[in-house]
Amino acid sequence: MAAFDVNKALAMKILPSRLILLIALALPTAAAAQRGGDAVYIEDRFNQLQQSLTMMTGQIEQLQNRNARLQQQMEKMQADYEYRIEQLEKGGAGRPGGAAPRPGAQAATPSPTPPAGSAASADQLYDEAIKKLQEGDYVAAERGFKTFIQRNPQNKLAGNAQYWLGETYYARRDYNSALTAFAEGYKVYKTSPKGPDNLLKLGITMAVLGRKPDACAVFARFSQDYPRATDLQKRRIEQERHKNGCA
Repeated sequence: MAAFDVNKALAMKILPSRLILLIALALPTAAAAQRGGDAVYIEDRFNQLQQSLTMMTGQIEQLQNRNARLQQQMEKMQADYEYRIEQLEKGGAGRPGGAAPRPGAQAATPSPTPPAGSAASADQLYDEAIKKLQEGDYVAAERGFKTFIQRNPQNKLAGNAQYWLGETYYARRDYNSALTAFAEGYKVYKTSPKGPDNLLKLGITMAVLGRKPDACAVFARFSQDYPRATDLQKRRIEQERHKNGCA
């Protein structure tokens, strides 16, 4: 439980600092609007806010994944502890020394390195790619997410990885590649936790590329495909529809 408390503490530290950053960025935006409505300046600040939100989401997601892995480790440790207690109560199942190995275990054998495709290696690969994204190393993050998806197409985080892959392109203004990545995320991982975000960002990318009718069609599908989306996602859809003059 101590490990969970540490991660929760980290999350609480990240959120206030990120919120302060968002407020700091937002204030100049409002001031600029009052000074003369500099649309270019406002748009640039809005993009910075959007990027900060993306990074904050990645950090929270990384903490959530670490918590899930810690939970699994604790459950395994508890099972191992209970097994050892059971064996001690049975007198070691007749083995010298009063200790019986778990079924299939080999004494004094070092733990093998997790093979490619294992849950441990997949989690590590995903975390490394997220870290590169947070550091702004979008090329390395792109490689990491691509490798993760190729090796673990059925992993529960594959849809997330596909979304973040699109973000690596979007951050570099490679909108055509971002469009392909978000479309793939929506098509292949529609029901993943990042499904709504893939569809949202697909529409935004279409709008950036000047395909506003297509973007509006995508935004119109959102409520149909994701009726249980978060309030924040629904607000973003409405904002984008208004921004692009969708009916």
